[in-house]
Amino acid sequence: MLHVRFILNTFVSGPQAWFFVADDRGYFAAEGLEVTFVPGDTLANAVPKVASGAFDLGYGDLNAVITLAAEAPGAAPPAVFIMHNASPYTIAVAAEGPVRTPGDLAGRHLLSHADDAAWKMFDTFAAAANVDPATVSVTPDGRHHRELLPLILAGTTDGLFGFVNTLASAAIEAGLDPTAFRHFEWRTIVPDLCGAAVIASPAFIAAHPDAVRGFVRAVNRALADVVADPEAAIGAVRRRDPGIDVKANLARLTGTLALEMAHPDGATYGIGAVDPARLDRAIDLVARVKGLTRRPATSAIFDARFLPAADDRVRTLARRR
Repeated sequence: MLHVRFILNTFVSGPQAWFFVADDRGYFAAEGLEVTFVPGDTLANAVPKVASGAFDLGYGDLNAVITLAAEAPGAAPPAVFIMHNASPYTIAVAAEGPVRTPGDLAGRHLLSHADDAAWKMFDTFAAAANVDPATVSVTPDGRHHRELLPLILAGTTDGLFGFVNTLASAAIEAGLDPTAFRHFEWRTIVPDLCGAAVIASPAFIAAHPDAVRGFVRAVNRALADVVADPEAAIGAVRRRDPGIDVKANLARLTGTLALEMAHPDGATYGIGAVDPARLDRAIDLVARVKGLTRRPATSAIFDARFLPAADDRVRTLARRR
């Protein structure tokens, strides 16, 4: 058995269920892999940690891969399976409050976790929505989202960066109705961007290409199981953390399947892959807005060699155009 070190995007949660299902049902073992999962501290931060060699694979932000690939050619861990074919990023505001359009964010105050991927990508949102980011005040706050969301309704702050379903789950945990919040979502304002992906260190790819392929195959197999029975999948999550809020995490998982993984492209390419032209546009956008010194090669961002056969990929989540 080959031991694989894998860093998650955050603490154990519902939208990681496919990893735990693959482990519990022996799919990794069938590929000759023994996987150790380590909680992370944001989707964006997983990227440099895999790049450093501290982990073989991880669950990281595809857009952070683009930035690192420009700054450190050859060091960035490419995506080998794109899980979120639609961007999960959002800014949540009070549904009944004065901020009704992205333009209303000017002069407002927002909160964010310090390394939140949405805040890191605010410049792409601002460029697409014609908002001057300098007019928006952002304060980092490390408290749990369930503690921050009530501050919006109390008028203490105007909004909060995060992922749509992470915040909806946190609202449930806080005893709030998720519909009390309006979302300005990247998936509609910056539609070319994707989100979370399985990433692999270049060194691990070079040394163990069959292990990368086997890991992806096992996760793809588990993903089909999760789609078929999300409630059973939450059981695998709960086995890693018996203290999770089952209702909130099930809502977060099903919401992720219905939103971040439901881009219409999924009907054509299946989960794991992406429209090459769309990916090129996303790389161009990130490079331009962030003023990157170079535009990284598409092959440095996504390595499609390890994908399952097209007929084996999940396609049923895709929304109609």
